[in-house]
Amino acid sequence: MPELPEVETIKRIIEPQLQGLSIRSAIVKRSDIIAYPGKEAFCRLLTGQTVRCMERRGKFLLIHLESKDRIILHLRMTGCLLITPAAFPEEKHTHIIFQMSDGMELRFSDTRRFGRFWLLCKEEIDIYSGISKLGIEPFDTALTAEYLSSRIKTRKKSIKQCLLDQSIIAGIGNIYSDEILFTAGINPARPANSLKDNEWERLAKIIPERLSYFIQKNVLTPEEYLETKGKEYRNTPFLQVYGHRGEHCPNCGTLFCHIVVGGRSSVYCPDCQKDLTC
Repeated sequence: MPELPEVETIKRIIEPQLQGLSIRSAIVKRSDIIAYPGKEAFCRLLTGQTVRCMERRGKFLLIHLESKDRIILHLRMTGCLLITPAAFPEEKHTHIIFQMSDGMELRFSDTRRFGRFWLLCKEEIDIYSGISKLGIEPFDTALTAEYLSSRIKTRKKSIKQCLLDQSIIAGIGNIYSDEILFTAGINPARPANSLKDNEWERLAKIIPERLSYFIQKNVLTPEEYLETKGKEYRNTPFLQVYGHRGEHCPNCGTLFCHIVVGGRSSVYCPDCQKDLTC
């Protein structure tokens, strides 16, 4: 599933290509991809609308229109957005095509079909997408040790499960929770209520730092993004722990361990990330 760095990368690539363009038509090939307000209304209301800007909120993308209506979308596990020439070969699982005023097309493809779109009219309250339930952004100055400890320190759940809780911090998924906890030297299975004050301080600094780092490593040109069909990112070689099961820790040389935490696969270094609760 695309996490915050990937979604931010998509936003930075797509937004400059869409700004100021009008939607000539919206073609929806699978009605279930439109969660609200329904296929016919979605297409009718968007026709002729002009794109003002894009925004990322957690793992959601928002396309703001000049009318102050807004498109909200979540890529879920395999969703992908591409801006292509009209003659560009269409991906097999393309479900929505926005034909733009410059002749280009904004296409949404999704192999597993979990991605969803919502269209909210001007001043319409969003009770549909779930954005209102999200916690603070990782780059918000409100993300402090005090904030983290106040929300998490009494929980018996693992610290990894808490980092994955979108109502606490928006945008962190399985990949970057492993990377954050590795850098912080905290075992992913440790109960959140076992963390000390200095560890909350460490997390508050490392969370935005790690995510910023991977956003920077993800920088792609629109041409590179289109060439890889939006499915490849540049941060993979820079992941220190995620995907390195059975390899040696770059810090101490210890063999990485694999465990399942809250149903999610996790890789960690048993030396650098000791379970201090044992």
